[in-house]
Amino acid sequence: MKPKILITGLAPQAAIDMLRQAGEVELNPDPEHPWSRKELLERVARNDFLYTNPGNRIDAEFMDANPKIKVIAQMAVGYDNIDIPAATARGIPVTHTPGVLTETTADAAWVLMMSVARRIVEADRFMRSEKATEWKPNRFMGSDIHGKTLGIIGFGRIGKAMARRARGFDMNVIYYDAIKASPTEEDALAATFRPFDDLLREADFVTIHTLYSPSTHHLIDERALSLMKRSAFLVNAARGPIVDEKALVRALQSGQIAGAALDVFEQEPLVEPELRNMENVVLVPHIGSATPETRQATGVLAAQNLIAVIEGRRPPNLINPQVWPKVD
Repeated sequence: MKPKILITGLAPQAAIDMLRQAGEVELNPDPEHPWSRKELLERVARNDFLYTNPGNRIDAEFMDANPKIKVIAQMAVGYDNIDIPAATARGIPVTHTPGVLTETTADAAWVLMMSVARRIVEADRFMRSEKATEWKPNRFMGSDIHGKTLGIIGFGRIGKAMARRARGFDMNVIYYDAIKASPTEEDALAATFRPFDDLLREADFVTIHTLYSPSTHHLIDERALSLMKRSAFLVNAARGPIVDEKALVRALQSGQIAGAALDVFEQEPLVEPELRNMENVVLVPHIGSATPETRQATGVLAAQNLIAVIEGRRPPNLINPQVWPKVD
């Protein structure tokens, strides 16, 4: 009997083709109308191999809909939508797709930073409104980026990619991470470790690239925002709940910080209403890795992880290795 594979949401065609070669695939024929939670639970019950994305909440109820689930293959780097302890307790391997979207996500974070600093979105709206009748030297005055201090929170693959980009802008790069980079890496990237509070006090731009976990929930809260310069900007291209959005609204309203650019949101896809009306805020709908090349690479890697389990091989990007019975 062929392995039964459920694709819970969207997937690139290349990944779908790979999975069809490996087993019997069930997917939504009408991606414009996602399956409801009830519909997904009905389909999980008859499919042992799950191919998921961050749009699906994979919790204990989801897993218990089919006690024979063999793998949960996530098409993303982040996996806060999956209850990892619940999967581990049930012996279910969970995989993700690190590495393939590093550069694309760093590109997006850099664009967000530049857009909010130079007021690009405001200026674009102004030009489209047909209000522009003459050039004025003081119109849409923004902030320089070159020569400023970039504070990177989370110095993994994407954080390091941001540091590489900063060198081209002659920026001073400081970073905070629970694990310090090696001296060789620091030298290569011209990056200096700072304690969390010191980074917030010194940085002109604070950009977030850490994983979301209970320890990073509301890492950027009212206290953290109060430490930032009044001229500083916050960029979040990691996960929404790392930032306390209500505290962010208050900081922006009071002028505690100069602006913010967000690709992710605390109650995604919902956004704090006040943020929508602020000119010094750039909002985009979680598009950090949204290029055809990266989406395909991410989808294919997720499929490779799932197929490895079908073939009895340890998947290359296993999040909870303690469930894997085989020895490398």
